[in-house]
Amino acid sequence: MKSEKVLNVRRMVIIAIFGAITIVLGMTPLGFIPVGPTRATIMHIPVIIAAIVEGPLVGGVVGLLFGLFSIFQAITNPTPVSIVFYNPIVSVLPRVLIGITSYYAYVGVKKLGNKGTIGLLNLIWLFILAYLSYGIYQNIRNDDGILLILMNVLLIAIVLIVGYFTAERLNNRSLDLVIATIVGTLTNTIGVLSSIYFLYAEKFVAGLGLDISAARKTIFGIALTNGIPETIIAIIIVTSVLGALKLKERR
Repeated sequence: MKSEKVLNVRRMVIIAIFGAITIVLGMTPLGFIPVGPTRATIMHIPVIIAAIVEGPLVGGVVGLLFGLFSIFQAITNPTPVSIVFYNPIVSVLPRVLIGITSYYAYVGVKKLGNKGTIGLLNLIWLFILAYLSYGIYQNIRNDDGILLILMNVLLIAIVLIVGYFTAERLNNRSLDLVIATIVGTLTNTIGVLSSIYFLYAEKFVAGLGLDISAARKTIFGIALTNGIPETIIAIIIVTSVLGALKLKERR
């Protein structure tokens, strides 16, 4: 809710707090929540909250700390695909952009008004549902197996539940937070995976032990199975934390 481009003592303290939370999440299982066969990360959530509360500068700096920690993790705790995260275009730039895009999405949505925001959010839900439904169609057409079909069905069910939660439990309040969270989360997912796709697709897929000819399908599959659960979990956490903060401010 602030956008001044000055780093005062208060903001430096907030950066330190949210940066520390991000690092703790990355160093412990707290930062990764099992969702079916994948793990959804919540390490980007402190970046989104910091951006909404203190503006794009603070959000961007917390995102920078997130990105630098990703490089540190890749070096100190390497996996077969860690090499792609040595490049700051993959590991740092998308994380800095989380703080910027989520803040301006939040501000932009507030200017739309409630009706415009509801319409935009409904379009987002419809797009996600259409994409997942198309995924089921492709799974059936390509005979990809029952597991992938069930995964898409599960994701559709989760999206419907969260849509209901947004409309009924939140009573269409905090929609600015919901859309800012969606934008921030997708900035992370799409930013990281698209940079991997354009710079390291074959090397990344080979590191996973998969056929490099299926690089595009593999990376887009990761974006789908991780991106949607991460978005949904982030919506629940961000709206709960900042919704409570808004209520406290009113009092």
